Amino acid sequence: MTTISPQGRTELLRPDGSSVRVLVVDDEQSITELLSMALRYEGWQIRSADDGQGALRAAREFRPDAVVLDMMLPDMDGLTVLGRLRRELPDVPVLFLTAKDAAEDRIAGLTAGGDDYVTKPFGLEEVVARLRGLIRRSHAVGRRSDALLVVGDLTLDEDSHEVTRGGQSIHLTATEFELLRFLMRNPRRVLSKAQILDRVWSYDFGGQANVVELYISYLRRKIDAGREPMIHTRRGAGYLLKPAVG
Repeated sequence: MTTISPQGRTELLRPDGSSVRVLVVDDEQSITELLSMALRYEGWQIRSADDGQGALRAAREFRPDAVVLDMMLPDMDGLTVLGRLRRELPDVPVLFLTAKDAAEDRIAGLTAGGDDYVTKPFGLEEVVARLRGLIRRSHAVGRRSDALLVVGDLTLDEDSHEVTRGGQSIHLTATEFELLRFLMRNPRRVLSKAQILDRVWSYDFGGQANVVELYISYLRRKIDAGREPMIHTRRGAGYLLKPAVG
């Protein structure tokens, strides 16, 4: 599914509301770190590997929604990794990275089952844009109205102001609704009291910042009561909302 961030950026999420997963495979640590940083900025979960065997192990454990794969690895080439990867994850989209730009190399990668191809040196924005397109087309993310926010079994309709968890309707006050909407627009992200005050109340309460704690407790009684908790406190940092473990 897709949601709209407070900054207006379309966010991709898995159908269960969790973050998109991307596996980055390259034997150059600087490239791996740079790509991982850029993709984490998108709110995605990232796992990395520096050789083919490590990539295959990570894919089995991590079950990524997309793979960024270097064509030249120390233990096997990217085409061999792709062939083995496809046996376990036949539908996962793969974006090849390579220093080669010859037409025959590009054709070989795409013919072998790769979905797209970027040559080094590359721009981070281009890699992110191509990955977003691949993930959308692969249906790894659900497609729902932008007015509908979904995290795990929790659903919030921004148009009708209806909130449900596990299919059960939950009644919220206007302020509780705005607080939950802000948390759901930023799943798995720690939000500070100052950020919440600025977004939900639109001004700083100064010494009355404990109003955030108060309304978080109200939400917990309605959202988490008798269920696996979704709203969590990070002491000294803030609050976050994520799908329940159970």
